Amino acid sequence: MKSMSAQERTEMMLNAPVSRVIPRLAIPTIISMLITSIYNMADTFFVSQLGTSASGAVGVIFSAMAIIQAVAFMIGMGSGTNVSQALGAGDEERARRFASTGFFTAFGVGVVLAVFGLSNIDWLVRFLGATETIAPYAKAYATYIFYATPLMMCSFVMNNLLRFEGLAMYGMVGITTGGLLNMALDPIFIFGLGMGTAGAAIATAISQCVSFVILLLMSNTRPDAISIHPRHFRPSLATYGRILYNGFPSLGRQGIASISTILLNTAAGVYGDAAIAAMSIVSRFIMFINSSVIGFGQGFQPVCGFNYGAGRYSRVREAFWFCVKVATVILLVLAGVSMLFSRQIITVFRRDDAEVIRIGTLALRLQLATMPLWGFIVMGNMFTQSIGYGVRATLLSIARQGIFLIPALLILPRAFGLIGIQCAQPLSDVCTLVFTLVIITGVLRQLRNKPDRT
Repeated sequence: MKSMSAQERTEMMLNAPVSRVIPRLAIPTIISMLITSIYNMADTFFVSQLGTSASGAVGVIFSAMAIIQAVAFMIGMGSGTNVSQALGAGDEERARRFASTGFFTAFGVGVVLAVFGLSNIDWLVRFLGATETIAPYAKAYATYIFYATPLMMCSFVMNNLLRFEGLAMYGMVGITTGGLLNMALDPIFIFGLGMGTAGAAIATAISQCVSFVILLLMSNTRPDAISIHPRHFRPSLATYGRILYNGFPSLGRQGIASISTILLNTAAGVYGDAAIAAMSIVSRFIMFINSSVIGFGQGFQPVCGFNYGAGRYSRVREAFWFCVKVATVILLVLAGVSMLFSRQIITVFRRDDAEVIRIGTLALRLQLATMPLWGFIVMGNMFTQSIGYGVRATLLSIARQGIFLIPALLILPRAFGLIGIQCAQPLSDVCTLVFTLVIITGVLRQLRNKPDRT
């Protein structure tokens, strides 16, 4: 990819076999997603050595980090979708406008979120579900995360822009370098310097700053990348309208996930810090597995956007079904292996707390049982977002963690207690699959009725 000209890259997107193009684009994004998930789990692993309450704090603040990421992904995927469609249509000037507008907007929004978070941190950690014993650890962790929020958001945006340009390898370099640095710094700051949960957050903040610098260099020094520059920053209602329309599904997906995580922490808090810690560990591990499928789907999105912009609708359908099949097979294998070692996985994080292990093992097994359904669910969401079906993409993005999970978290714990909390996500997965099938069937029918332009 590094040696390709823009014309060669476009030719590959539009004409090379999807069974070769998508894996080629997906490998860097899968690596980036896995590294991100690994260093999230590293925070959980190292902090959990400080105690159950400290471990719970990471799970609590994860909701805030997810909100930050949700807003950044809304801007990044909204602008990135428009960049890929503009490149597919041969309009590079339009692509530059969307890229720079997305970047500088993310920085400004990041400053606002950082100021709000730091000014209201005591109230915020309570709102996110922290108990009396978890709150001090959560506050220490959140403080430094908010300091890094503006650069963190810009990094997410640039990674998405590079990916939608078909240059995921460049994004991988920035994300992977930051992730590896974070894992190296965690034990140094947490234990070596005795900084506890604050040390984990400082390690994360430093790694995000390093990723930001690398991604900005990749965007502005590589001749095949769309550069980011103030002169291309041309905000307008029309531009923001297109960014929000295409990016809102990401905000819906991750923003709703944050709300459901808050509800999960609140519901689990009734059963003590062990329940919050257990569900936090399960969430991080499940995210690690899901990241491989999301990474694969992100290899599909630029192909989808390029071909939809070029009017190659039959190729869009072909790419979609290829990704669904591959993702489902990957999930079947990963879920099966993880099911065999569920107890050992939870034990790695909290080997000295039998209650955390008991609660977490059952919750993990239940979620693994419905994991293979995610192949169709995730690809359906990415498919509708990449072709600009904003309303339907938004509905799909909020279905799993919102439309179905939030009511489950409000109803099942009251009716069935702790087992209701553990069953809420698997039940939501089954309902989301049915919902996705209905919507995607209609979208595919519409595409079949549209003749290819070339």
